[in-house]
Amino acid sequence: MTIETERLILRPFLEKDAEDVYEYLNKPAVNCFACMKLDSIREAKKEMLRREKETEYYFAITLKETGKVIGEIDAYPETGEPHADENSVKDTFSPCWMLNKKYQGKGYAYEAAKAFFEYLFSQKGARRIYAYTEDYNLSSQHLCEKLGMRREGVFVEFVSFINNEDGTPKYENTVQYAILKKEWNH
Repeated sequence: MTIETERLILRPFLEKDAEDVYEYLNKPAVNCFACMKLDSIREAKKEMLRREKETEYYFAITLKETGKVIGEIDAYPETGEPHADENSVKDTFSPCWMLNKKYQGKGYAYEAAKAFFEYLFSQKGARRIYAYTEDYNLSSQHLCEKLGMRREGVFVEFVSFINNEDGTPKYENTVQYAILKKEWNH
């Protein structure tokens, strides 16, 4: 599966993407991606082999002109209700996006996310899409708002991705945004 926009192609990852992905995952820009950190090209190649199997919900964001991977976007179906049983409808998605710092501020994240949201709503049965972002990640918050998402709240000291210098968890405030299909279509 591929998704094409004016300047981008969203496509499944390939083993040859390892160097491009290593470029932005050797030092993740925000703490929530700390667990995805890659320490070597070899590790990146191994990760690309794992990602190659996912062709429906996890996409490399590539420049149409050159084929360079400049980021990634993914979301998987979930019930949207924490206590739902396994037969519940999975019509809720929580996308995660990340862009190489060198390509930020050029509208690529918006272009990719807008196309991905359209894909989720029109082809994957999404009823609701929600996103979490750190309270200090203003560019991600701006992206959510530009996509028409409404700010639903702030979870204070919600989660920890890294430790403080003394080894204790560093808890972060998390902002939640969401949009419904009926809001997207207007």
